[in-house]
Amino acid sequence: MASLVHLLLIIITLFTISSISSSNPMATKDFILSTLGHTHDSITFARFAQRYGKRYESVEEINKRFGLFTDNLNIIRSTNKKGLSYKLGINKFTDMSWEEFRSNKLGATQNCSATLKGNHKLTDAPIPQTRDWRKDGIVSPVKDQGACGSCWTFSATGALEAAHCQATGKNITLSEQQLVDCAQAFNNNGCQGGLPSQAFQYVKYNGGLDTEKSYPYKETDGTCSYKSENIGVKVIDAVNITMDAEDELKHAVGVVRPVSIAFEVVQSFMSYKSGVYSSDTCGSSPMDVNHAVLAVGYGVEKGVPYWLIKNSWGTEWGMDGYFKMELGKNMCGVATCASYPVVSA
Repeated sequence: MASLVHLLLIIITLFTISSISSSNPMATKDFILSTLGHTHDSITFARFAQRYGKRYESVEEINKRFGLFTDNLNIIRSTNKKGLSYKLGINKFTDMSWEEFRSNKLGATQNCSATLKGNHKLTDAPIPQTRDWRKDGIVSPVKDQGACGSCWTFSATGALEAAHCQATGKNITLSEQQLVDCAQAFNNNGCQGGLPSQAFQYVKYNGGLDTEKSYPYKETDGTCSYKSENIGVKVIDAVNITMDAEDELKHAVGVVRPVSIAFEVVQSFMSYKSGVYSSDTCGSSPMDVNHAVLAVGYGVEKGVPYWLIKNSWGTEWGMDGYFKMELGKNMCGVATCASYPVVSA
């Protein structure tokens, strides 16, 4: 009889959680507080869960996620007390472990040896003191790669969309999913990682890349469904920045257009909120970099030079989806695997 009562209590608890999760967010917040108690951190966690629409399936998961949340919150608080050039903050990833985040958001390290000797040509064109290509209207909106290590595809489409707009005056949104599904022959691995430079080579030899509308993103590996009649852009060539040559990268971003780059994400970066990020634990070798993004400009903030970079984790992360990385030290490898496409008008 006791075991039957215990079973009924479990069923009622699960039913209550399911009902709460499918109804209003406020009820979820109240249930979390009833589970954890009304401490300062539990209230912060409940508000976090409400804001980001979190749905936890059991009391055990609530406790697990709260433990991870408080671990990350401690990192955020201790880092922000140091008076660094950047700030960390709570975001949609704060209830995730570093291992979980890394497997969901980052690709495997990629050997970008093709950039060992680049083919970007320096010119006598004056390099602007600051640059923000968003002001020219050629940078497409921030996207969200979801739980797939396809950052390399978003970096590549961002560069291609900017190049196409610069060449034609027309904004376009291109297909990341085609790159995920179809570019394996060019040493890319879909949700397990790849390189923008290799994506550009694929698009060049494939004859084009479809639009996002015709080949929408699915956040998972799939079967190649490219259709030549839906091409949105064609690539003439890919230009590589010489490995570690941050002066070349600045020339390219300053004079040419946005450039695809890669760098190593370490745990603190997961919680980046604002300011000029730097790290004394990230690496800068070709086998360190694990995340591809798009450099859209540069400048100086409170005396610290920075790269302005577009990420692919949605607009609720960082500064509306962007971040600043310290410039001049090849910080975390920003100049290790850089490239940009040349497209037909």
